[in-house]
Amino acid sequence: MINKEVSNVQKALFGITDHMTLMLGGFGLSGIPENAISELVRLGVKNLTCISNNAGVDDFGLGLLLQKKQIKKMISSYVGENDEFERQMLSGELEVELIPQGTLAERCKAAQGGFPAFYTPAGYGTEVAEGKETREFEGKMYVLEHAFKSDFSFVKAWKGDVAGNLIFKGTSRNFNPCMCGASKITVAEVEELVPAGTLDPNQIHIPGIFVQRIFQGTHYEKRIEQRTVRQKV
Repeated sequence: MINKEVSNVQKALFGITDHMTLMLGGFGLSGIPENAISELVRLGVKNLTCISNNAGVDDFGLGLLLQKKQIKKMISSYVGENDEFERQMLSGELEVELIPQGTLAERCKAAQGGFPAFYTPAGYGTEVAEGKETREFEGKMYVLEHAFKSDFSFVKAWKGDVAGNLIFKGTSRNFNPCMCGASKITVAEVEELVPAGTLDPNQIHIPGIFVQRIFQGTHYEKRIEQRTVRQKV
């Protein structure tokens, strides 16, 4: 029987070293791999290139790695609510590649599917297309974008089994699914880990073939970036 379970986050991140390129799932603070990020902070690895939609907030998510100056380059679509991200970017301390959100997702999917590159109309005629091949299809111009190449993908799912099959809940189905299998090693942390054969096959979002390591996560804070409530009348 296939068993990809590792007993803790330390074993899940075995092999992480300086200068690696990492994919990290989530959108804002929704569905981020909290345990993996905390372990990256503890390990103190440096000069990382991180591919993620954004960089969390100052004191949570990828913001913790930025505080420790562990990230050399961010590839993302949104600076977001992170003041330290903005400060490092404007000061030149942090290299940043900002790309359209859809392009970011598709570059992950291309890596997942084994496609080296694809054409997209997004960004044509802007600085996003500078230095890239362009081509006309049926009277419309497209930009050639290459699939990402990364060492590890860190994703967070609601439920998974020891064979690596994953179910995502709510808005955690953002960048997590398309980052599974898009790196040399995909590590999934889950809120609930169950035996193989327990999950309904019709409910599985990502099959275990895309996951190399899976572990039971703990102490999820699940923060909200900005809580907006209606004032009492």
